Amino acid sequence: MTETTTPAAPAHVPDTVENAAATPEQEMPWAELGLKADEYERIVSLLGRRPTAAELAMYSVMWSEHCSYKSSKVHLRQFGDKTTEDMKKHLMVGIGENAGVVDIGDGWAVTFKVESHNHPSFVEPYQGAATGVGGIVRDILAMGARPVAVMDELRFGEIDHPDTSRVVHGVVSGVGGYGNSLGLPNVGGGVVFDSCYQGNPLVNALCVGVMKHEDIHLASAEGVGNKVVLFGARTGGDGIGGASILASETFEDGVPAKRPSVQVGDPFMEKVLIECCLELFAADVVQGIQDLGAAGISCATSELASNGSGGMHVWLDDVLLRDPTLNAGEILMSESQERMMAVVTPEKLDQFLEITGKWDIETAVVGEVNDSGRLTIDHHGARIVDVDPRTVAHDGPVYNRPYARPAWMDGLQADHAPSLPEDPDELRAAAVELLASPNLSDRSWVTNQYDRYVQGNTAMARPDTTGVIRVDESTGRGVAIATRSNDRYTKLDPYAGAGQSLAAAYRAVAIAGATPVAVTDGLNFGSPEDPDSMWQFAEAIRGLADACQTLGVPVTGGNVSLYNGTGEPGKIDSSINPTAIVGVLGVFDDVTRATPSGWREGGQVLYLLGTTRNELDGSQFSALQGHLGGLPPAVDFEAEKVLAEVLVAASRDGLIDAARDVSEGGLVTAAALGSLRYGVGARIVVDEICRRDGVSAAQALLSESQGRVLVSVPRTEEPRLTAMLDARGVPNLRVGVTYDYEARSEAALEFQGLFALPLAELEEVWADTLPSRFA
Repeated sequence: MTETTTPAAPAHVPDTVENAAATPEQEMPWAELGLKADEYERIVSLLGRRPTAAELAMYSVMWSEHCSYKSSKVHLRQFGDKTTEDMKKHLMVGIGENAGVVDIGDGWAVTFKVESHNHPSFVEPYQGAATGVGGIVRDILAMGARPVAVMDELRFGEIDHPDTSRVVHGVVSGVGGYGNSLGLPNVGGGVVFDSCYQGNPLVNALCVGVMKHEDIHLASAEGVGNKVVLFGARTGGDGIGGASILASETFEDGVPAKRPSVQVGDPFMEKVLIECCLELFAADVVQGIQDLGAAGISCATSELASNGSGGMHVWLDDVLLRDPTLNAGEILMSESQERMMAVVTPEKLDQFLEITGKWDIETAVVGEVNDSGRLTIDHHGARIVDVDPRTVAHDGPVYNRPYARPAWMDGLQADHAPSLPEDPDELRAAAVELLASPNLSDRSWVTNQYDRYVQGNTAMARPDTTGVIRVDESTGRGVAIATRSNDRYTKLDPYAGAGQSLAAAYRAVAIAGATPVAVTDGLNFGSPEDPDSMWQFAEAIRGLADACQTLGVPVTGGNVSLYNGTGEPGKIDSSINPTAIVGVLGVFDDVTRATPSGWREGGQVLYLLGTTRNELDGSQFSALQGHLGGLPPAVDFEAEKVLAEVLVAASRDGLIDAARDVSEGGLVTAAALGSLRYGVGARIVVDEICRRDGVSAAQALLSESQGRVLVSVPRTEEPRLTAMLDARGVPNLRVGVTYDYEARSEAALEFQGLFALPLAELEEVWADTLPSRFA
């Protein structure tokens, strides 16, 4: 790096490749763009000269953490390394593409993926969340699939904090407003409130798409002479620098000035774009289509060229602009939404334009595939970019960041859960408080803002705990998908907590009656430059990869979001709770047999599958006491596999009528929510659990031991179910019965010998928590 400063070229003089070669002394604003000194030196070495302003903009955004995964790549490789050939039997497209693709039978394939839009959703909650949904939908669309459903996992600060209402209202409205306008059902997800997310809310959106096997498309720039076409919305100044938080007023010609960093979405344009893309695929007029998401044209051109075997030349003059004052760097880096880039053979260009014209979508040919091995870009007749596309898109920095087990972990894990209430009245009060708590209360205020049944293929959605979508109307073939993440467990032990999140999502899919086949993940952690946060990240990936290998389900793709923290590095509260969101996809032969999560009629018997232990650390009961410490519940993954197989078989054979996971909030919560689902009461004999498992009544009700499910069984099927469970070695215990009442107002949940809870009372406190704060 030279200390000599040469004034930047006047704004009207383009910073061309020729000019960059002739002015090596010119200082460039690499630090303001988020690059490190050694990264800038590497760019200079790769180019053999200083970068032009436009090249620097491209490298800075494509080498950002968000786009390059430079701090996470070395750990993410475990997912591929630990995927066995047997795990790949349903996998058609794996990690590395826009989204993974899974074979679900009968010639059908499903693609699904989760993405985050965290920081924009704090700055501008509505547009941040809305464009997060739009972006993941376009990733699915680019694979050749029709998007059929979305889900979301949301994390907010303390429910009573003054700023939480602003973020909640904006995010929920953004998710619902965009998804509803697209006509996509929102079939599930989760909402968590915790003070650790106060300055760092999380918005992770998931999309599911369906296609026939022959309709799968991968995006690459192949074929010399093929045209590069930009179509969809015009390019504007919104979202510039969103991927790398670019905001430098020192940028002159060709580089971004201060512009809005949060994108603005138009779901109605995206709806038209979806139909147009699907028609383009069906007409076989495209080689591939790439979404313009993070880093905009910089990303789409460099990734398409890098994925191909040749090169690409682009001319920016023909990019259609909303704002004619945009300079070259801003055009390259704008993250304006609802834009796609296609590679089209010359003989099919007219047909391509005819289809985009039919949908009234503006289109411009902005480039051509060549055999140069370079990505070159011209603006106003001047060459402003001349790079090897792989150095931009795929061969960026890779860091093996230092990490170590935090010094505070020993103290955290030694701080076990507070004492439990044993008096029946205190237990009853705890049960009511749990049901009214922010993280267990009714989510209807959120989910009622989402259309869950549009398109008519939703077989199950909230308030059931797993989303189910029919894919084939003639056979009933479909998929189930569940997302889970226990962020408190992952704080206590990242390895075990990430594995538990997978186990919970895997179990949820099986409870619904689907066979789990694949995984996507959204990994939200603190700063990679903090060894404490980096250790949490590395351990969580190791735990998730090991758990996937044991359960036999591959990771097909996902997302990493780092720098989610504002605290002092090295402190216990330096970042959010490590949040490893896991989505599991399961396959149904017939979605009509999906098992709901609540008792539908009286006169059935209730069985508790699994074993209860004294495992209260990290529990929702402990959270009510303001406590987080100890060790999370243990997970037996081999037992989870067997349990899932039994649940799928029991659902298929009609042996169970309803099932509910016993996890967060323990048995008392599972029983209450199972009764509230359809207003059917129940009586549970807690003494039976205490005698068999050697636990107290409070432990039996509040423990969050894993691998447990509460099932409702028709009496006629009880012998067949118990025979199956005993044969497979699944612990099971008849713990109660369901009851019909003449009036819903009379229904109750009774824990024999302890206390009773009228469902009307429970429903009142359970349903009031979110509306009382936000409605």
